[in-house]
Amino acid sequence: MRFWLGGYTADMDGTATGWGMLLAGAADDASAGGALAFAGDVAAADSPSWLTAHPGSVTVARGDVVYATLEARGQVQAFRRTGDATFVPLGPPVDAGEAACHVAVAPDGRFLVASCWGDGRVVRMDLDAAGRPSSPVIAPAAVDPYGPGAAAEPRAGDIDLAAAARALREAAGAEFAHLVPDHDADEPPTEATGGDEASVRPSRAHQAVFLPGGLIATTDLGYDAVRLWRDGASGLRQVQEVALPMGSGPRHMVWHPSGHLYVVTETSCELFVLAPFPPATGSGPEVWRLVGGTPLGAGTLPGDSAAELAMSRDAEFLYAGVRGSNTIATLRVRGAGELVQPVALVDAGVDGPRHHLVVRDILLVAGQLSEEVASLTLDLRTGVPGRVRRRAAAPSPTCLLPAR
Repeated sequence: MRFWLGGYTADMDGTATGWGMLLAGAADDASAGGALAFAGDVAAADSPSWLTAHPGSVTVARGDVVYATLEARGQVQAFRRTGDATFVPLGPPVDAGEAACHVAVAPDGRFLVASCWGDGRVVRMDLDAAGRPSSPVIAPAAVDPYGPGAAAEPRAGDIDLAAAARALREAAGAEFAHLVPDHDADEPPTEATGGDEASVRPSRAHQAVFLPGGLIATTDLGYDAVRLWRDGASGLRQVQEVALPMGSGPRHMVWHPSGHLYVVTETSCELFVLAPFPPATGSGPEVWRLVGGTPLGAGTLPGDSAAELAMSRDAEFLYAGVRGSNTIATLRVRGAGELVQPVALVDAGVDGPRHHLVVRDILLVAGQLSEEVASLTLDLRTGVPGRVRRRAAAPSPTCLLPAR
């Protein structure tokens, strides 16, 4: 099995020299738990920190075009396949914004959306018949829901934060209750009053996810918000914003077959659940709301930061990487998808678990700081990752993408 491996190059203090290839066992193995090996670069690039493939179209074979965010340069570069494991640039890089860190391609291959951590930009780019990006259009800038002029008690997705904190603490139980932010304290946070501290909170877009029905969700880690968009003739049009608790830092998302959207928060190390509801008037678009959440686990430490979120093949478990303590949190999906419950917090086997993938019965984890990729066996009954099964040295890995 082959995987494309994004990473940081010298311009981001990394040791990669482009994006490379990871080999995991044999292509016809029933498991991805075989020997791991870094097989070298497939394309030269400057800090290709995130990779995603073209979904395929009449004119582009699935996987023959790959997009990379060149994070230090703030650009998106397309690459086209020239051999079994070789790629070359497809057109020039396209400017996106400061610290472009994620790119997602529309299911029909018509356009892509780039997210920029440095300046908060969400950027739409057209894709031509060959998959070449062009015509970047910057979406309307985010507005801090906790910034100047905001109410003293902001509401997250039409949910009272104080009530939500009490409910989360009760659901978490005695073991995890102390991890729930004190949004029900008597004094509201000073940042919510529109003071100087709130006015300098930076917008930090971090990911885009295409949802069923043409909706697009993006996270803003700096403004603690999930923004929902529709594509239009003049670019992306925001249709709703759901505020998460202040200081939580929504980073990455996973859409669940139940229709719920799960959001892992980098700063608070929590997982929140969003769900669509019919409009109050009985007509019009659905309204997304915050319906639940939980801490990732009792073992997270002060200063930890969550990274990637992935889902098991049967959609019963979620896996969140936690940097700092270098752990993987396993959570079980309950009810109709609206409930999530921490199951275990285990050693990630690497330093700086930046990204991970579920591959058959294996969790592949990219350790950015330890410069390696490790495979952990998943217990099919409990869903919990076990000890490291295999590992391989890899240069500053930041992203794993199954090769097609």
